[in-house]
Amino acid sequence: MTRLLLMEGNVAARRARAKALGMRTSSGIYAEAILAHFPAFEIDVVNAADPDFAIPNGRDFADYDGFIVSGSALHAYDGDFAVTNQIDLLRQAAEAGLPCFGSCWGLQIAAMAAGGQVEYHPRGKEVGFARKIMPTIDAQGHAMFRYKPPVFDAPCIHYDEVTRLPDGATLLASNAHSMVQAAIIPLGKSRVWAVQYHPEYDVRHVGAIYRLYADDMIGPDFFPDQAALEAYCAKLENLATNPSNAGAAWELGIDADILDDKTRRGEIIAWIETEVLGGP
Repeated sequence: MTRLLLMEGNVAARRARAKALGMRTSSGIYAEAILAHFPAFEIDVVNAADPDFAIPNGRDFADYDGFIVSGSALHAYDGDFAVTNQIDLLRQAAEAGLPCFGSCWGLQIAAMAAGGQVEYHPRGKEVGFARKIMPTIDAQGHAMFRYKPPVFDAPCIHYDEVTRLPDGATLLASNAHSMVQAAIIPLGKSRVWAVQYHPEYDVRHVGAIYRLYADDMIGPDFFPDQAALEAYCAKLENLATNPSNAGAAWELGIDADILDDKTRRGEIIAWIETEVLGGP
């Protein structure tokens, strides 16, 4: 049986708040995304931001075939235990030789773990959908994007930015907002496939993110008021319920790269097929 260890990026209070709002946890969303395509996999979750964290069932890294880092509301450059412990656990997984994958927070702590740099993004947050992500020349022929079109959009939320990749890392994708949208980062005895966006998110969760971060979303960059935010989220909810509604998709600027599950989750699927299962 293939078994993955999934590191939840958020602290207990953040997870509790999400639950109170009826939202899935970051690790819960990831597990759903993976099991939708690999239903026979076994997935354990480690809450490494918690002081009393433990790998479930007394297991260690030798019991797993891969290690995944979910998203997080934390900042990779902070020195809190919740941050430094996750960086350390990622290093341990890599030293154990486990294939590693991370999105958003996962990219950022992988960069920090390998000697790169993460900072608050000077151009502000990128929330909802990262538009027009374009693979680099180095990405041509790379398995990460085998299920993606030449240019694509992806669900996202990030306030911080990888401002310097570690030595030996390979930049695989960029867009107008963020130079580092995808990269391969050598770490320990492994390498981390990582993206700045969230291939695990679906349209419904994007709406939940807008509501969760409503205080930051209302203003000149996003929505003029709460009513405008709610109207947009209602449109997202309608499209999530009726993904074949071409008019709603057109109005929101959302195409198959978001609506088709396999295309949206393509990087995760390709990592599993290539790095975990040893395919081409």
